[in-house]
Amino acid sequence: MPKTPKPTPAELDLLRVLWRLGPSTVRQAHAELQKDREVAYSAVLRLLQIMHGKGLLLRDESERSHVYRPAQAQDSLQTSLLGDLIRKAFAGSGKALVLAALKGGHVTEAERREIEGYLRGEGETR
Repeated sequence: MPKTPKPTPAELDLLRVLWRLGPSTVRQAHAELQKDREVAYSAVLRLLQIMHGKGLLLRDESERSHVYRPAQAQDSLQTSLLGDLIRKAFAGSGKALVLAALKGGHVTEAERREIEGYLRGEGETR
């Protein structure tokens, strides 16, 4: 299985946009990013092209405006990135990651209740 390319923070922002919108043109992705911050159309175009080259995105060239979509589902890429983080920062211990998140104030009370319910077998988390 080929190694998953690691997206940069800017690439992750753009992936989140595409996961939310679905397959999108440069114009659509740019408009969505503009809602949060000023970003040049040419920068979005270039980033999409780079991400396509890295294998992070697939591109449909059958229409005049190319349509980009993530090469991986959100949960698949997040699981891969999480595995890397656990190996590198927590010596391979998922428990250490969870405890650090819980102790470090990275989890809201609502999230904590949801996690506790999941651990009790009360269902899936979102």
